[in-house]
Order: sequence, then structure tokens, then C-alpha cells
Amino acid sequence: MNLKRIKAITRKEFIQIIRDPRSLGMAIAFPMLLLTLFGYALSLDVDNVPLVIWNQDKSQVSQDYILNFKASPYFKIVGYSDNYKELQSYVDKNKAFMILVIPPDFSSLINSKQSAPVQLLVDGSDSNTATIAIGYVTAVTAGYNRKLAIDSLSHLGVRDITPVDMRTRIWFNQDLKSRNFIIPGLIAIIMMVIAALLTSLTVAREWERGTMEQLISTPIKPRELILGKFIPYFVIGFVDVLIAILMGEFIFQVPLRGSVVLLFILSSLFLTGTLTMGMLISIVAKKQLLASQMAMVTTFLPAFLLSGFVYSIANMPTIIQAITYIVPARYFITILKGIYLKGVGLEILVIPVLFLSVFAFVVVNLATMAFKKKVT
Repeated sequence: MNLKRIKAITRKEFIQIIRDPRSLGMAIAFPMLLLTLFGYALSLDVDNVPLVIWNQDKSQVSQDYILNFKASPYFKIVGYSDNYKELQSYVDKNKAFMILVIPPDFSSLINSKQSAPVQLLVDGSDSNTATIAIGYVTAVTAGYNRKLAIDSLSHLGVRDITPVDMRTRIWFNQDLKSRNFIIPGLIAIIMMVIAALLTSLTVAREWERGTMEQLISTPIKPRELILGKFIPYFVIGFVDVLIAILMGEFIFQVPLRGSVVLLFILSSLFLTGTLTMGMLISIVAKKQLLASQMAMVTTFLPAFLLSGFVYSIANMPTIIQAITYIVPARYFITILKGIYLKGVGLEILVIPVLFLSVFAFVVVNLATMAFKKKVT
């Protein structure tokens, strides 16, 4: 391998990048833009659920029950009504997601130590939010029931009425903020897409501009050409990783508990595989438009849908779970979450690191074998 030839190709590619501000802008600004948009827009947290109430009882007891919803950060009472037609109008106009109907005999049933039915109407068009919101209502009602039970037993002189005192401690994401695991996942998704898109245009651009014939006529070897074109984009990708980490730390306040050095080393391994994958696509496609489309289809969709970023792999059909093993973003997301949230080291991440190493080795050799020094 001739270092002078590699250096010449690397210098040529750097000059090409600098002369094309669109490529440089896509390489630097686009990841920042995507991380900002997705970081603020994409959230799995369910809070401030709009709730409308029909209190037919209008007693202090029912008001005390409603106060539990007012005090909860998960609900936002958007109105009160006294008929079903108006309640339905709230939901139809997307002003409310849930309806709480308290019957007229609510307080009398409570005071007579009987069960008081309360009707909860939920907009099921968003099943995921509906399921979570119903859980919140159940928790609020359970807390209210527990308070009533404690008050009743206290009047009877019973003191120790909680034989099991469960004390919950949450590890790794104490605030249960979805942003803390979404941002590391977003870094993996964005870096995979951007890296593959950038290098998917390199070789195809040479073919379209007719400069590939000149390169073929030189003594340069396929591995030297690929390495020379790889280095500039690796530097840019490394800068993107640095920017993403800084944005996660100072803009989104995502905790980084593990080793920063290990994070950069394993990010470099992931970049090596994805950048070379884009170059392989470019070698096979030979057209910039086709190459960019192939890069998008083979990176974004698998990374977003099959990496475990949004949808749990355990809930997928068995055959889809098997397919996820060939998606490199799956392993990089595991690495990022382990370093960011758990602070684990290489001894824990050895399996995903091994898979990423195999992926990088395979695509590098495939790209080298796919590039032929001949005009077709």
C-alpha cells in the first residue's frame, strides 16, 4: 500500500468537499439540525393529558377527588361540562383526550363505605397514549382509595396499616425522561444515515464526471482509492460525533456516565463500517441519485424500525427479530445507551463491539472486491 497515493487521493477529496459547500453543509449542519428537531419533537413521555370533567355530584368529596388530578403533572383539566353532547364535542375537536364523569351519588356512596363507580371515557385513536393515560388515572384513583382507607382505619384506632412498604428505586434514568434514551439512539440513527449518504456519492461522482477513467489509468490500487476517499469523511464524521455529544450534554442535558474515550473509540468503529457501506453502495450504483436513494433505504429505514430505537425488538415477530441482527445500528444503540446511562465498560459491551467489528471488516472487504479498475 503506497502512502503517497493515499495522501494524494485524500487531499483531492478534501479539496472536493471544500469546493462543494452543499456537501460540507450536509456533513456538518444537517446532523445538528436533525438532532435538534428530533430531540425536541420526538418524545415518548405522556404528560399534560387534556381532561374534561362532568361532576354531577358537586360535593366536597368529589372536589377532593378531582384535586388529585389537578395536582398531577400528567393531567391538564381543560374544561367542565354537564352533558354528554358537549363532552363528545371536546374529544371530536381534539380539545380533550379523556373524559371523567362523576355520578350524582358519588359522595353518598363514599360516606356509606360503598364503592362509587366513576366513568372514564378515553379517545382510543392513539392506543399507546390511551394505555399510558389509563394507567395514570388508575394510579391517581388508587392513591385516593388508599387515603380513604387510611382515614377510615385511623378513626378505628388502627395504626400500622401498611404491612408491605415497597420503596422503588430507579436505576440509570431516575427521572424516567424519554429524552435520556432517545438522544443516544438518535445519535446512532443520524450518524448512520449521514455517514452512508456522504460516501455514497464519492465513487459515483467520479463515474458521472468522467474522472474515474483517469484514476483507473494510474497505478493506484482499489484499497488505496477506498482508503484515500474514506479518510476525509471519517474526519468529518468524527467531528459530527463530537458535536452530537456536546449537544446531548449541554443542550439536552443527557447524562454521560461512562468513558468519553471509549465512546469515541467505539463511535470510530461504527463510522468505519457505515462510511465504507456508503462507499460500497457508490461503487455498485455508479450514479449519484441511485446511490443516495439506496443509501437512504438501506440505512434510515432499518436503523429507525429494526434497531430497537423506537420499537422493542422483543415484541417483533421472530423472523423480524432475526433480521435485526444484521442492522449495525442495533449494536451501536446498545453501546451508546450502555455508556451514556449505565456507565458500563468494554467488558459489558464486548458482544455488540464484536458484531460491529465483523460488520466493518465485511463491508471494507466487500467494497475492495467490488471496485474494479476497468471501464464497463
